Amino acid sequence: MNIGYLLTFMAGKVPNKTAVVCGDVRLSYKKLNSRANRLAHSLLGMNIKKGDKVALLSVNSIYYPEIFFGILKAGGVLATVNFRLAPEEILYILDNSDARIFIFEKELASSVAAIRSRLIKVEKFICVGEDPYEHAQDYEQLIAKQLDTEPEVHISLEDDCEIIHTSGTTGRPKGVMLTHGNVLYTMLSVIIGRELRPGQTSLVVSPMYHVAGLNNHFGTTIMLGGTAVIIRRFEPQAIMQTIQREKVAYFPAASTIFNMLVQAIEGKKYDTSSVMQLQSGSEITPVEVRKKLAQYFPNALGVYEAYGLTEVGDGVVFLTGRDSLERPASVGKAGLFAQLRVVDDNGQDVDVGEVGEIIIKGPVVMKGYYKNKEETEEAIRNGWLYTGDLGRLDAEGCLYIVGRKKDMIISGGENIYPREIEEVLWRHPKIADVVIIGVPDKQWGEAIRAVVELRPGEKMTEEEVIEFCKQHIASYKKPKSVVFVKELPRNPSGKVLKNEVRARCGQTTPSREENN
Repeated sequence: MNIGYLLTFMAGKVPNKTAVVCGDVRLSYKKLNSRANRLAHSLLGMNIKKGDKVALLSVNSIYYPEIFFGILKAGGVLATVNFRLAPEEILYILDNSDARIFIFEKELASSVAAIRSRLIKVEKFICVGEDPYEHAQDYEQLIAKQLDTEPEVHISLEDDCEIIHTSGTTGRPKGVMLTHGNVLYTMLSVIIGRELRPGQTSLVVSPMYHVAGLNNHFGTTIMLGGTAVIIRRFEPQAIMQTIQREKVAYFPAASTIFNMLVQAIEGKKYDTSSVMQLQSGSEITPVEVRKKLAQYFPNALGVYEAYGLTEVGDGVVFLTGRDSLERPASVGKAGLFAQLRVVDDNGQDVDVGEVGEIIIKGPVVMKGYYKNKEETEEAIRNGWLYTGDLGRLDAEGCLYIVGRKKDMIISGGENIYPREIEEVLWRHPKIADVVIIGVPDKQWGEAIRAVVELRPGEKMTEEEVIEFCKQHIASYKKPKSVVFVKELPRNPSGKVLKNEVRARCGQTTPSREENN
């Protein structure tokens, strides 16, 4: 059993069912499997050995699924590359992953050209798209010459499957090594935890270079014999039109994506009656956003929340749509293949309701960080992955995320968790998004600062923000200062880059250049 076999199995079971859709292009399971096999034979012809790394630089596309499965069927390890990275960052990812073969999309060829001469570990370049890059092999010509029979490569659950690099918000990105077993167990956890249904049509909005988009949104759909509708780029109107046209039943996305979506489509009408499940990840969806989602997707039962990180394949804790109505602040309970604890700085379990670090154990936990033994040993201790995230458990075992351990603010001896204050400010109708940070303070050690992104056309004063907080939380938790920014910095997954926010807005005296 391995991840590549999932496609082989479904191609035999439902050969004529549509497996993937992207724009106007549709591929059946039989066609997708055939093309993946042709690529696998092409790679084997290039002397790819089991465990060799093949890098992929591409926007979400109709090609991503077949390249994913083709690499795995050949016994290779997929090293995904974020298409939004600068050339120097791409160079680092390729070098760090030891990629022997580099597959990239034509529209990203300029980034490749900028670093090609320094990619000394790359032996073969393959370009996908019309009029391919002159220093690379043409993808279509390459696979056209091959048979579409199943490759005879023995791959087990213990073999390496993917190297997915972290976003690198705290330094150089780390390559997370996931085995076929890691990916399979995570997919099974996601299917059970999110109550996914066989054969349903799912939307793939998240970037497929990330574990969420690739494994948990796309991979689970294939595992269940469904249809994956791949969105190339985030365009709210196009997404809603696609949902309407393809009768999408399952819509997973990052909380930030949902937030931006409901703002962009406000006042517009679409037929969303097919959508039965909404699933949010990366951060908890604010209550106000959930209310709007309920209006736009009336047949969806709540918002399925989830908690995870790249090091565990992304999804390990799940909250059903039904429970989300009763526990809107929770991300749910541990999935089938993950043990969950909340511990203090000594690794001892904290009491129910107390805040501590979230640690995870089970077959979903990564093999380690590629070529980084020191970081691996720091992250995985006695089989437990120390996530760096703070949370608390209630009496029923439901997890509540408090924030990152490094984000906690200590002011006047009090532990203050930014998430609590952010939740309050998200309720304000003028505020699109907000980040709470701590800044140096001579009297209190740290003072609280709100960095606010307003909705288009809105104006607000510092006093209004502080007064709104005073109405809903204890006075010592209210911001002492406010900085208004045109747009919060985000990574390609839509998650706010808090380190960058601190760098820009964390000085003792706030800059008012972007204030109203």
